Amino acid sequence: MSAHSTPRPPGLLLRLAAMTYEAVLLFGVVFIVGYLVLALAQWTYPLQDRQRWTLQAVLFVAIGAYFVWCWTRGGQTLAMKTWRLRVVGPDGGPIGWRTAVLRYLLAWHLFAPGIAYVTLFRTHAAGDVAAFALGFFAMLALGVAGRDRQLLHDRWLGTRVVRE
Repeated sequence: MSAHSTPRPPGLLLRLAAMTYEAVLLFGVVFIVGYLVLALAQWTYPLQDRQRWTLQAVLFVAIGAYFVWCWTRGGQTLAMKTWRLRVVGPDGGPIGWRTAVLRYLLAWHLFAPGIAYVTLFRTHAAGDVAAFALGFFAMLALGVAGRDRQLLHDRWLGTRVVRE
């Protein structure tokens, strides 16, 4: 690639492959952090509401720390390295920690339709999973439908995911 060419944005299938691998890796992060919280606090199931909310908050922060740390140190998570993707700023360079934190928080918009559906309608588990999946794929498709093929949180921040 020449110095003056613009890196190509990844397509939907490549993004889905990276997201699937990322989910597998995050399972390990969530398992270890969740185990540590439960063991150190000596909590057992069923969790009380306060314990459940605390565990969810700790996991949210742990996942965020993983992404922010990776994105600010080379612009890639392990899954992104595998699929040769990188997060870059508006200038094509690395992103700072503030942008990385905002990117992590804004990326949750992908789950907003599913969260809204489950909160409002409280169906059975299969309906909840279907709502999350449909909402996620709708937001993903909406994001990559534009000519720049970037998700909404990247458009909002001026960041881009590019292929190496």
